Amino acid sequence: MSDELWAVVEPLLPTRPRRPKRGRTGRPRVPDRAALAGIVFVLKTGISWNALPAELGCGSGVTCWRRLQEWQRAGVWAELHRVMLDRLAQQDLLGWSRAAVDSVSVRAKRRGEATGPSPTDRGKAGSKYHVLCDRDGLPLHAMVTGANTHDSRMLAPLLDTNPGVRERAGRPGRPRRRPGKLHADKGYDYPRCRRYLAGRGIGVRIARRGIEDSTRLGRVRWVVERTMSWLLDFRRLALRYDRAEATITALLSLACALICHRRLTGSRS
Repeated sequence: MSDELWAVVEPLLPTRPRRPKRGRTGRPRVPDRAALAGIVFVLKTGISWNALPAELGCGSGVTCWRRLQEWQRAGVWAELHRVMLDRLAQQDLLGWSRAAVDSVSVRAKRRGEATGPSPTDRGKAGSKYHVLCDRDGLPLHAMVTGANTHDSRMLAPLLDTNPGVRERAGRPGRPRRRPGKLHADKGYDYPRCRRYLAGRGIGVRIARRGIEDSTRLGRVRWVVERTMSWLLDFRRLALRYDRAEATITALLSLACALICHRRLTGSRS
């Protein structure tokens, strides 16, 4: 857990009232920084919560899981991603001229919420990550659905719930949510998608089914494929074990925030 990352996360965490020392029983609360380090370790390595090594000093896996849930309910992970995007925008590191959207399916070993039969995996239970990224592949927004959810159905929800990003610190005006142009593959080639984008004033570049070769559009859309690869490098996302939708959504938001943090610090790890 780097000092730079902790400096961003700490102000976002909810405050807890201090209990009086007199008569207090039980174990002391695991420090928030240690719990966050345990959460990130599980996210990156993909190990089960119960397998979190005690020698890391992060508390038990159950403690880290509970802290993940607590901070998800408080909106910490979504806010962390938004803060990272704000910082990227203030350093002119976000490319709004065009964006790309795509999804990737992963198997859900224990089924659970936001899962469904995967049409690409012999009907086995799975989830799908829908991702919107900027022209350089930085994730702007991500959502989780069942693997049987059609990509085109999630275009509007993905853009409608995209968090606003302030492009310049201290400047008045609304946060930006819309890219200049959106690139998408043939899975989004439906009139309702084109009408929706036109209605929001977003340029449309969607490959036409049965007409266009996807390789031409791939010269631009490769960035979102790379973004998917970045997300699946977090092993806990590559194969879903968490049954609760809140848990997998929290981990996905945290992964997006960490990818943005890498760009801010120039780190590859």
